[in-house]
Amino acid sequence: MASGAVSHPNSSSSSFILVGVPTLEAFPISLGILFCSAYVLALVGNSLVLLVIALDKSLRDPIHCFLAMLALVDVVMVTSVVPKLLGIFWLNSTRIGYTACLLQMFFVHSATAEESGVLLAMAFDRYVAICHPLRYRMILSRQTVAWMCLAIVARGLLFMVPLTGMVTKLPFCRSLVVPHSYCEHMAVTSLACADPSPSRLYSVSMSSVIVGTDTALIAASYVMILKAVLGKGSLSRAFSTCGCHICVMLLYYIPGMGSIFAQQFGRTVSVRAQVLLADLYLTLPTALNPIIYSMRSRRIREAMLHVLLPRKAHCCHSTR
Repeated sequence: MASGAVSHPNSSSSSFILVGVPTLEAFPISLGILFCSAYVLALVGNSLVLLVIALDKSLRDPIHCFLAMLALVDVVMVTSVVPKLLGIFWLNSTRIGYTACLLQMFFVHSATAEESGVLLAMAFDRYVAICHPLRYRMILSRQTVAWMCLAIVARGLLFMVPLTGMVTKLPFCRSLVVPHSYCEHMAVTSLACADPSPSRLYSVSMSSVIVGTDTALIAASYVMILKAVLGKGSLSRAFSTCGCHICVMLLYYIPGMGSIFAQQFGRTVSVRAQVLLADLYLTLPTALNPIIYSMRSRRIREAMLHVLLPRKAHCCHSTR
């Protein structure tokens, strides 16, 4: 149902209606092909990265551990959104159950927090590798890396548990048409017939703390890296080491900041632009991250060659 009163908003029988991309409903096939291509690329690329790191015993450095975690988070993030989005475009399946909507919101927003944490961990890895190379194994031991990964996941989950609890307490007694392509928090709470300010304030403040802290620490890491490499005159080597991470950060934070600003200044930015920015924020980095790492990392390329073409890779290795 697109409108009407809901006596039990947290009932599994309740449902929302997802619009997709407002004002672009006339182009479902084109939009579906675009997002389906990005989804296939993200799914295949990240799955291949996970497979390669799992099978190749030489890829056991902390940076590859974080890369595997990044690939896993990307798969969860894009799978939480795109299949339902394709259902909207191609099957006109706009209805989403209340519980499914909450789960989608939980996985999408917790995954974005976890991705930011992984990028911070990768920045710290690059800092240790360049500034303290002799102590690299001691600082980033297996136990330390495991605790870092656990902390990243725990932070994302702890951020979403209170927020989800706040949303479940909101009554929805007006239109249940969500002007978005997925159950984005701001879009869903705007439909509540009670004041959604507490959940919105919590969401904005915690997101600002997480992203602000992570970006500040990442910036500090790169400032120290620059100081170290400028003193040694090895700027090009440092860029080759950190280039992948810099590209991935730009892909994640630039669309993310654009999406946040679009929501904050919604009166001057069209709803279509807000939704497209949010979709871009969730799909573009997940699709391009594996390509960036496979293109920039020789070890990843060689490992992929061994997995995909084992005989050819063995011949090439023998001729060296």
